[in-house]
Amino acid sequence: MTSAPTPAPHVGVAHRTRGTIVRSATLIIGFIAVLWLLEGIDTLDHHGLDQWGIQPRDTEGLRGIAFAPLLHAGWEHLASNSLPALVLGFVGLLAGTARFVSVTALVWVVSGAGVWVTGGAHTIVIGLSGVIFGWMTYLLLRGFFNRDVVEILVGVVLLVVYGGILWGVLPGQQGISWQAHLFGAVGGVLAAALLGRRRQPKSAEVDAITHI
Repeated sequence: MTSAPTPAPHVGVAHRTRGTIVRSATLIIGFIAVLWLLEGIDTLDHHGLDQWGIQPRDTEGLRGIAFAPLLHAGWEHLASNSLPALVLGFVGLLAGTARFVSVTALVWVVSGAGVWVTGGAHTIVIGLSGVIFGWMTYLLLRGFFNRDVVEILVGVVLLVVYGGILWGVLPGQQGISWQAHLFGAVGGVLAAALLGRRRQPKSAEVDAITHI
C-alpha cells in the first residue's frame, strides 16, 4: 500500500487559518448585508417592519425579542451599528462559528427579555446595539474564563478601541434603550462564563492521541 506524502504541518495550519478568516468575514458581512436589505424593505414599507420590535410588557410585543435586533430606525441608526458589528462579529467568529452562534443566541434572548421586562411603557425598541454590547463584554471576558493569554490581549485591544461604548449601559440619552445595552452586556458576561472552552487534562489529551 502506497501512502501519499504528508504535508508539512505549517502548511496545514496556514490553510486552516486562511479558511477560518475567509469564513468569518463571509458570515459577518453576509449578516450585515441582511440587515441593510431589511432596512431597505422597511423604508419601502414606510417603516412598517418597525412594529415587530419589542413592546415592553405587551404580550404581542414578545415577538420583538426575536426580530428587534434585525430592525433599525433608519439608515443612520443602521450605519452606526454596522462597523462595531463587523469588527466584533468577525473577531468572535474567528474562535468558532458554533460557539459564537451560541453566544449570540444567549445575548439576543437576555437583552430582549430584559428590555421587555424593564423598558419604557408604550415604546417600541429596535436595533442591534444590545447584541453588540453582549459581543463586546463576551470578547472582553472570555480570555479570563478560558485562561487564554491571546484572547485576553484581544480583549484589551477591543477595550481600548471600543471601550467607550460601555457607558451606554447607563441611563442618559433620550431615545436610546440603555436597558438593551445593559442586558446585552449581562448576556455577554453570562456567555463568557457558560460557553467558554472546556480544556481537557493533559493526560486525557495524550490518551486521545495514543488511540488514534
